[in-house]
Amino acid sequence: MAASGQNVHGEVDFLLSYQPASVLDAGCGTGRVAIELDRRGIHSVGVDMDPQMLEEARRKAPNIGWRQEDLRDLELKSAFDLVVLAGNVMIFLEPGSELEVLQRMVRHVNKGGLLVSGFSLRPEILSLKRYDELAQEVGLSLAGRWSTWQRDPFEGGAYAVSAHRKAE
Repeated sequence: MAASGQNVHGEVDFLLSYQPASVLDAGCGTGRVAIELDRRGIHSVGVDMDPQMLEEARRKAPNIGWRQEDLRDLELKSAFDLVVLAGNVMIFLEPGSELEVLQRMVRHVNKGGLLVSGFSLRPEILSLKRYDELAQEVGLSLAGRWSTWQRDPFEGGAYAVSAHRKAE
């Protein structure tokens, strides 16, 4: 991404615009987002079920709380100002588990906090309409939607970044 002139930390810049003190990076992979958030002074925790990806994340940033866990089973003892599902997490889930994952994620969002997700729109896997229905079902309301992490307006297309807010 950097070689092509793209901002490799676009997700982090987007998240920081909400001024969170804490972020749960759900489906963190090798930890790119959580590591950059931590570098910028934001308390971050990363969760992924892939042990090799987490091994790489731990190698790069041993000070961050990394958890190997299925998002459907996640039960942390803390909540966060913001939970992020970046990198197409929602469409990489086991089909049919989306509601279960969102139920777990909303448990980890502070009252008034946000759940932010970015994913390629693949209606055969998860449509945006269905995603919004699931978010509403777990008590979230749409706070904004864009076509990129740089906040380009959403006018349809192949990708969406959605911010849903948990009630106060």
